[in-house]
Amino acid sequence: MIAKLLTTVALVTALTLPTAAQERPTSRPSQAADAAPQELVIQVAPSTVKDSIDRAVKHLRSTLQEDGSYDGSIVATSQVLIALAECPRKYRVIDGPFITRAVTYLESQRGPTGLIVDPRISANETRIRSTLLAAKALAAVETRGYVQGDDAKLRALVEAAKNVDAATAARVQDALLPAPKVLESMALVQLLATQGEDGNFGQARPAGTAHSIRNLTATWTALRAKEVKSAAEVAPLPTFEPGDRTAALAAMQRGVRFLVTEGQIAPGRWGSGEHADPGITAMVLSGLLTLPEPRDEATTKAIDEGLAWLLSLQKPDGSIHAGQLQNYVTSASVLALAQADAERYAGPIGRARAFLTELQADEGEGYTPDDKFYGGVGYGGDLRPDLSNLHMALEALSAAGADGDDPAMKKALKFLERTQNRKESNDISLDDGGDEGLIQSGDDGGAAYMPGDSKAGFEVLADGTRVPRSYGSMTFALLKGFLLAGLEKDDPRVAAAHGWLQRNYTLDKNPGFEASADPGAAYQGLFYYFLALARALELYDEPHLTDGAGVVHNWRGELAGRLVSMQLGDGSWVNSNSPRWYEGNPTLATAYALCCLGAVIE
Repeated sequence: MIAKLLTTVALVTALTLPTAAQERPTSRPSQAADAAPQELVIQVAPSTVKDSIDRAVKHLRSTLQEDGSYDGSIVATSQVLIALAECPRKYRVIDGPFITRAVTYLESQRGPTGLIVDPRISANETRIRSTLLAAKALAAVETRGYVQGDDAKLRALVEAAKNVDAATAARVQDALLPAPKVLESMALVQLLATQGEDGNFGQARPAGTAHSIRNLTATWTALRAKEVKSAAEVAPLPTFEPGDRTAALAAMQRGVRFLVTEGQIAPGRWGSGEHADPGITAMVLSGLLTLPEPRDEATTKAIDEGLAWLLSLQKPDGSIHAGQLQNYVTSASVLALAQADAERYAGPIGRARAFLTELQADEGEGYTPDDKFYGGVGYGGDLRPDLSNLHMALEALSAAGADGDDPAMKKALKFLERTQNRKESNDISLDDGGDEGLIQSGDDGGAAYMPGDSKAGFEVLADGTRVPRSYGSMTFALLKGFLLAGLEKDDPRVAAAHGWLQRNYTLDKNPGFEASADPGAAYQGLFYYFLALARALELYDEPHLTDGAGVVHNWRGELAGRLVSMQLGDGSWVNSNSPRWYEGNPTLATAYALCCLGAVIE
């Protein structure tokens, strides 16, 4: 989600804190030469570590060779596959050619004895070692026929070593696959500091990068486990009455004043803490630009400085970012630039459009229409395409001039269809090699997060089949995506999505999480949900919708009333029920709210 635009390394010492003039906190605050050294406590957010892993994975994928191997080696290929399987996104053989081609490579190296080895190797222990490691890799990505822990199948792969006992097998395997370590604070910061713009750690070869990913994954898991779980009761949102344009404009004025007078980290830059973030800044600029002109001098100056900063970050390939989340930051920046002056910024917008088109998972990355992620867009490419990333990219492409006839829009339709629970158009049928049952589409018309997966979990049918649950924010994203891709309202795919949204319409939560055991689940990404609703219904261009009880709603007036009821005294908004995806940051939540109100007053 757009809230993931932040990655924060918060450094706290007893005496020294970074100043507002610093864009990024430093790992070692300066001290006077004669001052006693102070203990440094470093807190690295799990999202920072996860982002680093994603960038390293992207680098690894770029090293895949023509024969499907990583670094031309059975051992390195196995180590990479294991790292990909263990990382937070848990890649499996169904996730695309960067896995399937490596699996094919390993299987092609099986000799007549069943060993997966380089035929030039004669040492028996080395042959056993590489075979066991390859078997573990094939098991990790859940390839049928190679089940981790199944002694019979593992021993079949090492036919020439039938007398090897389990302890010896573990010893020769672990020699090539050291156990991952949870990195201490300074070691973690030092490793992150070595990561280059390409995502690699120094000049590490694929095996070294894979080992760093495994260490970061272990560290990410430990950091998440240490996060404080709030036991506070979730408070229902305040009651509200529908608002009008006057009330919405007054709320917008207060929100703009908060962002301009209190929210800036540096001129024209917003973020979190002392960290200026271009994605957050782009969202804030879109929020400020929704305020009708004339705007006061301070607001106009902040907008101009913010746009100038975004433009300064544009790379030769057209992307706009500071090293992270290239799709989201570029898409948000395009929307801000187009909203400010599409003609004036036509050049940068056009270059960004070319970059976003290149990100799409298609033939250029080895995907075919049969792959479940075909047509999608991920955080920085095709790492793990999802509907949240895709609808942002599609909105940016549309703002840049793309219409339903654009090839990127046409390819996106296949991905959109596969996120929708509509059997007639969703051909998804996934067997990930695990034991949890087949994944297939439902038929309620709503949408999940990505083909075969949902943040709202699964409905398990009587025969064990799993159906990804539909939920509100992604179904609005789906509706928007369909309309941007050129589908008409009477298209059955559009009608099914709109039908789900009408039946489940609410401004009290993000619907679709009713089965969750977490009472706060329906409040995660609440402002994101409001924004998806506003932009999708604005495109749909109908002033009313009818809910499941037959009640007709003026969505603009109700959304205005809901947001006015949630505004705080200083003019900001914040998600008090869930800070997840950085909606606990009033800067981002306020930017979302202003963008929503911009749709309300039009």
